[in-house]
Amino acid sequence: MAFLLVVIYIAFIGLGVPDSLIGSAWPAIHTQMNIPVELVSVLTFIISGCTVLSSMFSAGILNKFGTAKVTAFSTAMTAVALLGFSLTPSFLYMIPLAVILGLGAGAIDSGLNNYVALHFKASHMNFLHCFYGVGVSLSPYLMSHALSDAGWRNGYRYAFFVQAAITLLLIVSVPLWKKTSSAEQEENESSVNLTIAQMAKMSEVRLVWVIMLATNAIEYACGVWGSTYLVAEKGFSAEHGALALTVYYVGMSVGRFISGLLSAKISTWKRIGIGVIILAPAIVLMLLPVPGLFSVVGLFFIGLGNGSIYPNMIHLTPHNFGKEVSQSVMGSQIAFAYIGVMLAPAMVSVISGLFGISVYPVLLAVLYSVMVIALKLFTNRLKKLNKYNANV
Repeated sequence: MAFLLVVIYIAFIGLGVPDSLIGSAWPAIHTQMNIPVELVSVLTFIISGCTVLSSMFSAGILNKFGTAKVTAFSTAMTAVALLGFSLTPSFLYMIPLAVILGLGAGAIDSGLNNYVALHFKASHMNFLHCFYGVGVSLSPYLMSHALSDAGWRNGYRYAFFVQAAITLLLIVSVPLWKKTSSAEQEENESSVNLTIAQMAKMSEVRLVWVIMLATNAIEYACGVWGSTYLVAEKGFSAEHGALALTVYYVGMSVGRFISGLLSAKISTWKRIGIGVIILAPAIVLMLLPVPGLFSVVGLFFIGLGNGSIYPNMIHLTPHNFGKEVSQSVMGSQIAFAYIGVMLAPAMVSVISGLFGISVYPVLLAVLYSVMVIALKLFTNRLKKLNKYNANV
């Protein structure tokens, strides 16, 4: 069981590897291809949209094929997409590759999150997402080296090699999952697959959708546009912008790691509250007209504070909604998280096109406000339903 957990951690590195590549590489891609900078939002919209679809239908797919096979196949899909990006001759070829990338990511995210939420402690959920942070930190680091040497295509090739190795590990490890497959089968048989329409009638589900949308919108607005903002507004070079993005993802990983360490002493709800508190001054720092170095510090603390909110909300899913419907609610939560991923870069693109990239931090402040309000309403709703447990 311990080795299987290690494999799951490594699988989440694979989930993170593709997510930060486009943000760190785009300043170089759009310059080399001579295309508008705003087109990055087309790719992120497609990737996120396909991830939403994959997450929505993940419950049935996972119940039929099992978490192990779905995870291995989906990781292989993302590896193929990364290799394709490294070879693409033009922007148009990136569109079908974005579809493959998005479809692969959704099933991995939904399946592994629900599996860990049901079978492991809160510390493991935080460490799991910490390893996601390792993946998204690794990519801009590799990309920054590629940009200073051979170009962005090599950055995608480096990421492909990492993803291919993880795919191979997942394929080899499939027999390990058989030891827990009977228990997983029993869970699948007792689970209730709720439709989106059924879940939409539940106010507590609608509120958690807003929370997941907002926290992930903050995460990806920084991940996709943070580097471009530093290059365009603060005078960073493309490689230094990519390296600064690594600092942001390191902050996310550190936040999740610390949250995991504190899980035995501090409840999940309190750890979410700490993350919310850290976020406030970090976003204020981004709003201030300060030198670029301070903006990098702001990005680090946004990653630190926001990073722990998503995995802790994910871990609470079986507690908040019940184990029988957790896979359905989990899939819907992740779908709305990726709707946030899909909308945020596009919103930044539109706003920056109208008013300039300098207003980018204002959007972060708006998203933060929406998340805080939804969190307050959500906890109040759980208390009314007697589902709120402050000690979880």
